[in-house]
Amino acid sequence: MDIGDVTAPVVAVVGVVGTLLSALLTQRAADRSRRRERERAEAVRERRRQAQELRACYVALNTCARQYLAALTDQVHALGRGEELRTVRQRLTEARDQYRDVYAEAQIRMPERVLALAAGLSHDLGAVYGMVRRLDDGAPRAGDSPAAAWASIDELWGRLRRMRRELRTELGAFRADSGR
Repeated sequence: MDIGDVTAPVVAVVGVVGTLLSALLTQRAADRSRRRERERAEAVRERRRQAQELRACYVALNTCARQYLAALTDQVHALGRGEELRTVRQRLTEARDQYRDVYAEAQIRMPERVLALAAGLSHDLGAVYGMVRRLDDGAPRAGDSPAAAWASIDELWGRLRRMRRELRTELGAFRADSGR
């Protein structure tokens, strides 16, 4: 048997096997590429979902803090007029309860920098609430007065504006505003 007779079939078999392996390796590389692209797309969707949840949390916190402050303001107004306070008290209690629930969720989601502002605001909202309730109950402590309540409420409105700016910064709203 001649070596040339054996070489031709061996070369043909190697060529066919090479062609088949090439197709298989190309397919595996394409599958790997598609899988990586799906993983990247899923990661992008997850980041968007988390950003939307954080935004919703920030909006709820801002809204509830505003409602709580408005209810405190209404309560102090009502104290000065000496009118029936039951409805105003109920609104204040509901606003406070809702704020506490939203703040509890925000504590879990917010970064430390923003949480520090929210925690200070929350603490001081509670202190003003206590003062207003003591005034309403006719059992004020030293330093409790409608004038002190008004001063504290005015200060809290300013702090709420600062916190809202930080929330907007955290969400990238100022970057969007600066481009307009």
